[in-house]
Amino acid sequence: MAAAKRMRFSLGDCSKDQNGSNAKGNNSKSGKLHNVDSLLDICAKIVGENIPFQKIEQRFDRIPEPVQSRIVFWSFPRNERDICMYSSFTQVGKENADSEKLPFNQGVKLLESGAVDNVLQIGFHLSGKVTEPASPLFSQPERVFQVSISFDRCKITSVKCGCGNKDIFWCQHVVALSLYRIRKANSVQLRVPISETLLQMNREQLQKFAQYLISEHHTDVLPTAQNIADEILQAKSRINLLAGAPDPTAGASVDDDNSWHLDEDQVREQARSYLSQGNYLSSANHFNAMFAKVREMLQAKDSNGARMLRLITEQFLADPRLIIWKTTQMNDKIRQMWDELGALWVCVVLNPNSGCHEKEQWQGLLEKWSADLACPLEDADSRNLLTAHLGTDNLGAQIYFGAALNHQPARARTIFHRALEASKLTWKDVHLQLILKNDLNMELADRESYLFDCRGLPLWHEHLPTACARVDALRSHGYSQEGLRLAVVIVQTLKHQQKLNIEKHRIDNEGMPSTSRGSGTSFLVQTNMEPWVGHPLDPISVLFDTLLEASKMEENPNNLDPLSSRLFFNENGSSCLPARYGHRLIPGIDEPAESYLTLALEAALLGLGQQRNMPTGLYAQEKTCKQEEKLLTKLTALDLDPTLVEVMCRQCVQMLEGGPTSGFGMGIHTESYPMHTFAKYLFNSLLSHNEDLAYRIGLRALRLPVLENTEELDDGLNNVGSVVLSRFPRWFILGHVEGQQCELACTLLNAAKGSSSRLHTVLEASQQHIHSSTQLFKLAQDAFKIATPPDGPKHSSALNAAYKLGLQVMRMTLMSMNWRRREMVRWLVTCATEIGVHALMSIMQIWYSLFQPIEATGMVATTIMAQTTSMQPGLFAQREELAKCARTLALQCASKDPQNCALCALTLCEKDPVAFETAYQIVVDAASHIMNSSHLFTIARYMEHRGHPDRAYKLSLLAMKNLHLAYNQDTHPAINDIHWACALSHSLGRVELGNMIPLLVKNVQCAMVLSDILRRCTLSAPGIANTDGKRRTVKLLSYDKQPLRQLMEATICAFVNTTHSKLTHISPRHYGDFIDFLSKARDTFLLAHDGHMQFTQLIDSLKLVYKGKKKLMSLIRERFGL
Repeated sequence: MAAAKRMRFSLGDCSKDQNGSNAKGNNSKSGKLHNVDSLLDICAKIVGENIPFQKIEQRFDRIPEPVQSRIVFWSFPRNERDICMYSSFTQVGKENADSEKLPFNQGVKLLESGAVDNVLQIGFHLSGKVTEPASPLFSQPERVFQVSISFDRCKITSVKCGCGNKDIFWCQHVVALSLYRIRKANSVQLRVPISETLLQMNREQLQKFAQYLISEHHTDVLPTAQNIADEILQAKSRINLLAGAPDPTAGASVDDDNSWHLDEDQVREQARSYLSQGNYLSSANHFNAMFAKVREMLQAKDSNGARMLRLITEQFLADPRLIIWKTTQMNDKIRQMWDELGALWVCVVLNPNSGCHEKEQWQGLLEKWSADLACPLEDADSRNLLTAHLGTDNLGAQIYFGAALNHQPARARTIFHRALEASKLTWKDVHLQLILKNDLNMELADRESYLFDCRGLPLWHEHLPTACARVDALRSHGYSQEGLRLAVVIVQTLKHQQKLNIEKHRIDNEGMPSTSRGSGTSFLVQTNMEPWVGHPLDPISVLFDTLLEASKMEENPNNLDPLSSRLFFNENGSSCLPARYGHRLIPGIDEPAESYLTLALEAALLGLGQQRNMPTGLYAQEKTCKQEEKLLTKLTALDLDPTLVEVMCRQCVQMLEGGPTSGFGMGIHTESYPMHTFAKYLFNSLLSHNEDLAYRIGLRALRLPVLENTEELDDGLNNVGSVVLSRFPRWFILGHVEGQQCELACTLLNAAKGSSSRLHTVLEASQQHIHSSTQLFKLAQDAFKIATPPDGPKHSSALNAAYKLGLQVMRMTLMSMNWRRREMVRWLVTCATEIGVHALMSIMQIWYSLFQPIEATGMVATTIMAQTTSMQPGLFAQREELAKCARTLALQCASKDPQNCALCALTLCEKDPVAFETAYQIVVDAASHIMNSSHLFTIARYMEHRGHPDRAYKLSLLAMKNLHLAYNQDTHPAINDIHWACALSHSLGRVELGNMIPLLVKNVQCAMVLSDILRRCTLSAPGIANTDGKRRTVKLLSYDKQPLRQLMEATICAFVNTTHSKLTHISPRHYGDFIDFLSKARDTFLLAHDGHMQFTQLIDSLKLVYKGKKKLMSLIRERFGL
C-alpha cells in the first residue's frame, strides 16, 4: 500500500535547526542574538519539506544554482527524534540498563568521538565514512564502513551501510551520519544534483568524465558501461526512446511515494521470528515493543505506522498454529497480542486525516483478513458464537438472536470486526466537530436539548467504547488537545447519565411494594450490555490516562538547588521522581472543584463501579480481573487531596443509590461481577475521611450474588460453589473472586477491631455472604492474628469473632470433604484455648454439631487434656472440670463410633475407674457386630500395656472370633496379633490357653502359623505371668495332651491340606520352594509320637496322586529317601 504524506512537527518547538540554533527569533533565554533566516532560506525550508524537486523543475525552465543548493540543503530531515524513531525500539529518553546498546545512542557516541568523515552531499544523496573503533575485548580490529543515504522532502527514503545490518531499524553508522548532517550541516560539502553538473560540461569534458569514471571502477562497472553504450548507439533502443536520463541525486519524482525508509522484508522476518519462538513471554515483549513503535509512528503522523502494522498482521495470519487454535485454547500471551493488534487497527482506521481512498484500502484488507478461516474470533472463549452488531456506531456492541429474529446464520465476529466497523465511522458530525474545536457557546446552548446538560455543557451520546476509541485515535494521531476535549465531554456525559439512572431508580422504587424494596439481588434485572472494564478497547483506561496526562505537573530542574537537580534529574533533563499530578482547571467550566484530575478519578470510579455481568469464558474473566487490578494500581498511586476525597465521597454515595446500573446498588443481577477488589480500595481510601461511608461501601460490596439465593442449588453439603461451576456462564475464576471477598472482609475486620458494634456488623455480613469454607477459615485465621498481636494486648472482641467464624467453618465442613479439615479442627481448639474455659467447654458440649466422633476424641479432647493445654494460665484452676467434660465427650463418641473412638476413650478415661470401666464395656458390647479384629487386638494390647491382662485376654478372645486366616495367608498382618494373643493366653495359664486354642484351630488354617504357635507353647510353662497369687507347678506342656494335642492335630491337618493345595497349580520353577515346605512339615510331623508314619503316608499319597510329576517325585525321593 502506498504510503501517504505526513504533516511535520513544528521545528521551533521540537528540535534544533541545521545550524544548531533554536530558530525562534532574535531572543533566547541566554540573551544572545541570533541571525534571522533570509527570505531564500525561509522559502527553501517550506519547498524542501513539501514539494517534490521534479515539480519545481517542471514549473521553471532554469533554476539558479544558489536556489537549488538551498532547497537541497533544507530537504534533509531536521529533527533528531525522527532519526531516533527509525533506529530504536525503545524510547531513548527512558533510562534503563540496556539504553547504551540502542543504535541511536551508539550512533551519538560515534559522532561525538569523531568517527564520521568524508561526508559529501550531492543533491538528495548523502554519503560518508564511519569508523568503528577497535574492540580488544572481542578481538575486533578497527573497521571503516561506507554509508549512503537518499532523502526527499525531509524524509530519509533509503539507506545503505557496509556493515550489512539486518534489522528493522537503522544501524548506528547510519544514525551517526544522519546526526552529523543535522548537527554540522554547514560543515558538509554540498553539491547540486550530478545532472546539473553534467549540463555545464562540453562534449570533450563529458567524454573525459565517463572515461575517468570507468577507469576508476573498471572492475565493477565496465560490463554495465559497455551495455549502456551499445544501447545508446542503437537508434530505437529503450534508452533512446526515453527523454533525459536517471539521476539518483536529483530527488524523487512527483509520482514517487514520499515516506521514510522502512525495510518491509526485515519487518516480516522479525515478526515471523518472534512468532516462532517457544517462549511466549519473550515473544510478547518483542511484539509489545513493535506495537509501541507503531503508536509512536502514528503519533508522529507517519504513514509507516499503518504500513508496519499491516506487515505484522500478515505474519500473524500466516502463523500455522492458527488452525490448531481454532479447536483448542490459544495461549494467553498470544491472545493478548491479537487483542492489541485488533485495538491498533481500530486506532489506525479512525485517523481523522485519512481520506476515502485510504479507508477503502483498509476496509478491503480487513474484509480479506476477516474472511480468512484461520482468523481468530473476537470472543477468545468462543468457537462458533453467532452474533449481530447493533450498527456501525457501536463497535462490537452485540446482541444474541435466534431464528425468530433472523433466519440467516450470521458470520462469527473476528478480531478485526471492530476495526472494520470503525472504518465506517466519520468525523463529520457537526456537534462532534464543535466539541473538538472547542467552539461551543455555552451561554447560547439549548439546555433542554439532549446534546447539553442542565449547566449548558456539551454531551456526546455515543456507545462508550466507540467514543473512547475516538479519544485514543485522536491522541495516537497527534491530536492530544482534541482528544482531551472529547474525553472531558464523555465523562460529563457519563455523570449526566448516572444522575438520570439514580432518578429513574428512585421513581421505580417508589412504585414498588415495601416488601420488595432494598432487595439485594434479582434474577430479572436487565444488565449493561457490554462491560467497560474488561472490554477489548479498554475505554475506561483510555479516559483515565488522557485526563491524568493533562493533570501532570512538569518538574523544572532550574527551580531546584544544584544538588537536588543532579540527584533527581537525568542528563537529558528527564525527572527520576514519580510523576506528580495537580488540579488544572478545564476551559469553559467555571466550577473550581472540577478539574482534569477530578474527572480522571470520576471516570475510573464510574467504570469500576459499573454493574455488569461476569463474562462467559475463562480468558474474558481473567482479562476483566487484570484490567480492574491495573486500573486500581493507577488509582492507588494518586495522592488523594481534599478535593479528590470529596469527589470520591460523592461518587460513592451515588453508586450506593444507583440501583441496578451500579455494582453497589440494590437489586443487581445474580450473575453480576463482584465489587470486592474495588470496594477494598474505596474503603481504605475513605476510612480516615468518612468512616460511615467507608463501611457502607465495604459491607454492601461483601455480597456475592451468584452464591446467594441458592437454596435450590444446595447439594446438601453446604458447598454451593461446586454447583455454581456447573451453571452457564461458568465462573472459572470463582476461587479468585472468593479470595478477594475474603480480603475485603479481613480489611473490614481489622479496621473494626476497636469498635464492638462495627465488628459485630462486619462479622454478621461475613458469615452471611462468604460461602467458601476455605476462605471463611482464612478469614478466621486472619481475625485471630489481628486479635493476638505478638507485641500487644489481645483484642477480645476480634478473638470472639475469630472463634465464631471457626464454629461456622466446622459446621460447613462437618459433612463435606475438605483436605484442610484437620488443620481447621486444631485451629479451633487453639482459638478456644486463647479465649478460655467457657469456649473449650462449649465446643466439647456441642461436639456433635461441630466434629466427627474421631475428631472430637482424637484431636479435640486429647488436645484439651494434654498437659501443655491444661497447665496454661486461666485453665489450671478448672482442669478437673475440663477433664470431666472431656471424659463425657469421649464416652459419647465411643458409643457413637466405637471402632474409631474406643481406644481414645479408654486413654482419656484411664484415671477415672468408673469412666474407664464404662469405656471398656462399650468395647465389649461392640465387639460382636461393629469392631473388627484389628481394632480389638489394638485395644487388647493397650489393656495389657496398661496392666489389665485379664481384660486384654477377654478382648483377644473376642478378636479371635472375628478373625479368619486361610492356608496361603502366611504374610497376613494379623499374624503378629495371633502370636501375641496366644502368648498372652499361655502366660495366664493352661485354662486360658485351653480356651484360646479351639478358636485358633477354628479360624486359622495357615500351617506355618499353627506350627510356630505349637512350638512356642512348649518353650515355657503356662501361667507364669498369672497374678492371682496361687502357687502353680512349673511343668512344660506335652504335645500328646490337651490343650496342645488339639493344636498338633490341626497343624498336621493344615500341612496336609496346604501340600495338596500347592500341588494343584505348581510349576517346575517352584519345586525348590515346595521341597523346603515339605521339610518344615516333616519337622512338625515328627513332634507327634506317630509323626514319622503320618509323614510317610503323606509322601506315598503324593507319589500315587501326582505320579505324572516325575521330576518333583525324584526330588522328594532324593530329599526324604522315601
